[in-house]
Amino acid sequence: MAFRRDPSARAIKELVEGMTTRTDVRVTPGSQVFGLVLGSTTESTTVIDLASHAIMRWRIPWPAGVTSDLTLFDVVEGTLADDPERDDLAQPEAVTLGELPRRLGTYRGRRVRSWLETLATPGDGPLFGFRGPSAPYWEFRGERPSVALVAPDQGPQLMRRFDDGSTWVRFGWIGDDIWLLCEDQHAIRTIEATRRNTLSGKDLATALGFRPAYVLVTLSAPIDGHTYKSCTGLLPRG
Repeated sequence: MAFRRDPSARAIKELVEGMTTRTDVRVTPGSQVFGLVLGSTTESTTVIDLASHAIMRWRIPWPAGVTSDLTLFDVVEGTLADDPERDDLAQPEAVTLGELPRRLGTYRGRRVRSWLETLATPGDGPLFGFRGPSAPYWEFRGERPSVALVAPDQGPQLMRRFDDGSTWVRFGWIGDDIWLLCEDQHAIRTIEATRRNTLSGKDLATALGFRPAYVLVTLSAPIDGHTYKSCTGLLPRG
C-alpha cells in the first residue's frame, strides 16, 4: 500500500524489480552500477549489487573530513572509476567508484528478505577462515570473501566501553563467542542515546527500531600489516 500512495517509493520499486538480472557482476570501467546498502563506512560501502544480487564493496571517494551519509537499505547509483582497482586480494568484492554515488530512495520487503537469506554466510567454519580478530594481510590470496552476513545463534548484544568510547557487538555463532568493534553509526548513536553500557534482546530491538537478525562483518584494509574483522551493520530480517 505504501508503494501505491508514495510516487517516489513506487518509482524505486519499479526500478529495483524491473532491473535486468545478470549472472555476473559488472566491473567494466565507467559502468553504471546500482546497489542496496547493507552497511557504510568511509572506508567502504557494502551493497547488494541489484543487477546480479551479489555482495559488493564500493570504495567511495568521500571528501576529506566527510563521513558516509548512506544508511541501511538505501538504493544508490554509482559509476565505476576508470580504474576499479580490483587487485586487492584481501577484499575481492571491492571496486572503486569514480565519484560520489547518488541516493535514489529506499527499498524493503519480501525480496530483500529473500536476498539476505540467500546471502547469509554458512556455518561451516570460522569467519573468513581464521579465528581471532585479525590475520596477516600477506596470507590472503583472493579466494576468500571479505564480507560475512551472519545470522547469530545467540545475540547480538551491543556494548559501550566508557573508558575509550568504543562500541562493540557480541554474538554467538557455531559455538564461537565473537566480539567485534562496531562501526555501524546507527547502532553507535543508539547506544549513546540510551546512556547504557549494554543493550540486548527486546531493549536492543526497541532502541534500534527493529529486531537485529543479521550481523554484517567486513575485513578492513591493512593496518600495520594485518586486516581486522569489524561489524559494519546490524540488519533486520528484511
